[in-house]
Amino acid sequence: MSQQRRKYDADVREGAIRLVIESGRLASWVSHSWRRTAAAGLGQEDELARVKAENAQLKREMKQVTGERDVLKRCMVLWVK
Repeated sequence: MSQQRRKYDADVREGAIRLVIESGRLASWVSHSWRRTAAAGLGQEDELARVKAENAQLKREMKQVTGERDVLKRCMVLWVK
């Protein structure tokens, strides 16, 4: 039984080429790294969950900082008068 080769779209191929060129590593090293990452179970779902959690944390921090800024603005208005 022969295995069929996977077909990748142009974006995936360009990304792989860019990765090899920018990292300065050999293509075999890059593919080994990809396989090791895949074997470790680091998938897109894990990355998406991490990014969503980080986004939620940043939104909370932004809300707090915005509130602090608004309070300082009000204090400055009262202090100037």
